[in-house]
Amino acid sequence: MIDGLISGRLHGAAESRMDRHNQPFAVARVRATSSEGENLFVNVIAFETEVVEGLLALGDGDSVALSGSLTPRVWTDKQGNTRPSLDMVAHQVVTAYHVNRRRATALGHDDAALANHHHPHPER
Repeated sequence: MIDGLISGRLHGAAESRMDRHNQPFAVARVRATSSEGENLFVNVIAFETEVVEGLLALGDGDSVALSGSLTPRVWTDKQGNTRPSLDMVAHQVVTAYHVNRRRATALGHDDAALANHHHPHPER
């Protein structure tokens, strides 16, 4: 098992499903970019409630970072080329919302203050 951290953009919406014990889980695909600039698809599954809710709150194209266990895979495209991919069982999700929430907590703000915060210079 490889523990890893991936970041990228959600490719399509995450889907909510139920397992055979009627427990919810989520599946999603994330498009990440390798160090060589190649797009890499990560097939994500999440079982922990906070991670499931975090994924389901996102939409197609939203940025996300996930940590969890990774399994390398290979798939073949329509032209017969082999491409790398990863399967991930996600244990933690980090989005812009989570970063803002943690920053506010560190500064001593509560969630209500965040929700009622108005920018001092409204857009024109």
